[in-house]
Amino acid sequence: MFKNILLPVDGSERALKAVETGIELAAKLEAKVFAVHVMPPLSTVSFMSELLQHSDCHREVAKTRAQSYLDEVAKRAIALNVPCETEFVFDLRPDVAIVAAAAKHHCDLIVMRSRGSEGLERVLLGSVPHKVMLCCNTPVLICQ
Repeated sequence: MFKNILLPVDGSERALKAVETGIELAAKLEAKVFAVHVMPPLSTVSFMSELLQHSDCHREVAKTRAQSYLDEVAKRAIALNVPCETEFVFDLRPDVAIVAAAAKHHCDLIVMRSRGSEGLERVLLGSVPHKVMLCCNTPVLICQ
């Protein structure tokens, strides 16, 4: 049925619960998982500041944090003998990056947490999972 499952991860407990669900499903279906973490790109001011200071401080901290989230997914996948690939991407729109990752890896299912944005932003703009469902032809399993 499903052979390639995308697992967007942001480091939250809720996202890790969705990851667990996705990995367990992949183990039962003998599927492969792809974990993706979306980071916002540096603003122009931050980028220029780092460039002038010859410092990759902010960018390296963000990459290290992203890699730790992805390593946790890989560790959980290995525990259940599920093949896993990971990547982080830079995009201001997590929903667009998630849909692109699903297409890139030929995923036939996306398993993700129930909320992406909070408060007023969610009311005005919609949640990340909602946006993914609206603009993606791939089935999306939303986990509480």
